[in-house]
Amino acid sequence: MKLICKMCNLDLSKQVIELEDLNLLNKTDGQDLISEGFYIVVDDDNDYFTPRDKGAIIINIKDLINSNYHSDEGRLNGCCGYDGCDGMNRVCLCGHEIGTERSDCWISHFIALNPVSVQFV
Repeated sequence: MKLICKMCNLDLSKQVIELEDLNLLNKTDGQDLISEGFYIVVDDDNDYFTPRDKGAIIINIKDLINSNYHSDEGRLNGCCGYDGCDGMNRVCLCGHEIGTERSDCWISHFIALNPVSVQFV
C-alpha cells in the first residue's frame, strides 16, 4: 500500500506494509524508529507516543515523497533536526498539511502522518 493526500490525491509515500511486531521499533534517540518500507498506526496501547499521536500513521522519513517543509517557520523548531512540538511541519507539494516530522537528536526519527489528511490506496 501507499499513502496519498486526501485533498489532492498526490502520492505521499513509497510502498509500505504494516509492521506487526512492535518490538522491532528502534526507540534509540537520533536513529530511525521504524525501518523503511513499514508503517504502524498509533493506538492507545503504545506508550512511546503522545496522546496527540493517536491514530497517526508512522513511517520512516525516507519513505515520504512529494512533500516539503511547512512555510510557517515557527513549526520548524529543533536543534539538530525537527522536534515536531509546534504542530504539523510537513505539507504535500500542493501545500496541504499532512503530518509531523520528528528528526531531532533527542528523539527517534519518523514521520507521523495525520489520518485526517492522508489515506491508504
